[in-house]
Amino acid sequence: MTGPKPLQSLSVGQFAERFRNEMVPVGHRFCYFCAAVSLSEEDRREYVDEPVAALPPVIAARLPEVRILLVPYLEKGAAHRTRTAPETLVATEKPKEAVALSFGSVVSGSGAVLAFAVKEAEVADYHYRFYRAIAELIAGKNGKDVPEAYIGLIRQELHKSAHGEVDEASWRLKVELEERDRTAQRPGKRFRDYLRQSFVDTLTLYTHGICCDIDVETGPRQLASNLLRRRLHMLKELYPPPQGYAVFPEDL
Repeated sequence: MTGPKPLQSLSVGQFAERFRNEMVPVGHRFCYFCAAVSLSEEDRREYVDEPVAALPPVIAARLPEVRILLVPYLEKGAAHRTRTAPETLVATEKPKEAVALSFGSVVSGSGAVLAFAVKEAEVADYHYRFYRAIAELIAGKNGKDVPEAYIGLIRQELHKSAHGEVDEASWRLKVELEERDRTAQRPGKRFRDYLRQSFVDTLTLYTHGICCDIDVETGPRQLASNLLRRRLHMLKELYPPPQGYAVFPEDL
């Protein structure tokens, strides 16, 4: 008879199941478990209460059950021929840089598990990863839930040959688009991949900005400020911030 697996060898999904009954509820959609350190009242506010409270109500209502795991470290597991990608494992000791991960997730019909490595991590980086994970959930698999209004806005930008993007991931996909990807009536895979990533990156910026005072990174790949503001205005209409939160300086 074999005993329970040590924490070091548990995948994110297995870890979430092991501690399901010890999850602490936060609102209607979220619960969390901290295995990294004991959370002070201030830590709980920074890692859980404030990020969740700043989510637009429309977004919160569309989410499945979300279980947040705050663990010391995460690492990439060994590849297996029966899986399409290596599992993300919980680590109690700092892993080698080549296999270290900052985030891992498991999404199923019963909800989503979001695991964050918080030892030696900045709270600002955690907030970014949290809101990016939420944006991925809202976009849906293969971008099936990207709003039509956002799709139309992106098509307008491409028609005008607008330069730049919000983040590195969407920028890389944008520069790979060919002319037929930009103009086709039925979007191909390259366009769909870019569209989803653009939405995820922009929604991450929008929700992160509601919670925290952040600066938009400047550089040669950055979307023009007027176009970025137009996107954020659209997201504000689609997903109004919670009462008492501001999106733009003039909202204060």
